[in-house]
Amino acid sequence: MDLGLKGKNAIILGGTRGIGRAIADTLAKEGANVAVCARNADQVSAAVAELKALGVNATGASVDVTDGDALKAWIAEAASAMGGLDILISNAGAMAQGNDVAAWESNFKLDVLAAVNAFDAAQPHLAKAASASGDAAVVIISSISAAQADRADSYGPVKAALIHMAKGLARQYAKIGLRVNVVSPGMVFFEGGVWHTVKTNAPDFFAQANARNPTGRCATPQEIANAAVFLASPASSYTTGANLIVDGAVSSRVNF
Repeated sequence: MDLGLKGKNAIILGGTRGIGRAIADTLAKEGANVAVCARNADQVSAAVAELKALGVNATGASVDVTDGDALKAWIAEAASAMGGLDILISNAGAMAQGNDVAAWESNFKLDVLAAVNAFDAAQPHLAKAASASGDAAVVIISSISAAQADRADSYGPVKAALIHMAKGLARQYAKIGLRVNVVSPGMVFFEGGVWHTVKTNAPDFFAQANARNPTGRCATPQEIANAAVFLASPASSYTTGANLIVDGAVSSRVNF
């Protein structure tokens, strides 16, 4: 299936590892030009080189996405360098656990405010692309934790805020062809990720967590990327305001 991504320009926040990197790779393999940011400059440089090797234009920078001015400036620079912007992927996340003030502040600044500032900076470029081609897209990575609570914790409510924000933006910008959707993953395993750490330090808990999932396993970053890239593509041109749960059916809620 041709997703219609060849020649599109995409920005990915948190695009050097895990889900974000899988999204960047998948977009590039579909022929889209990509710009990635993350805090680690060496990881950014390595990712850009590998993305360029896939035959597309690629750029990147070390950016602290909690610095709103720096994030907005980089998005403007990246859009200019690529000659426009068709897709914004907001994937950066603090992954802070707990119900203390520090965890709330960390999650809110990195997950919510980064998405707010990124959309604010990208919106004029996305609107221009939508006017030219009929379609532009934003995909926000949230979490199944937004929809369930076992205890008081900052992570789930902050992820839920992203879903609410996306729905409002989707309705607001649908008339101009700018779509906004969410992907909510369950457990995702990759080297150096949270669940890799859990497996290393608490193997029994890791096994129990996998056993609770009907699939018996974690997702791979690629499985989440496949969903995100589809939503970002013109192939899903009538899908906006959706929250696509990709959790292996670990959640029992019915998603009307």
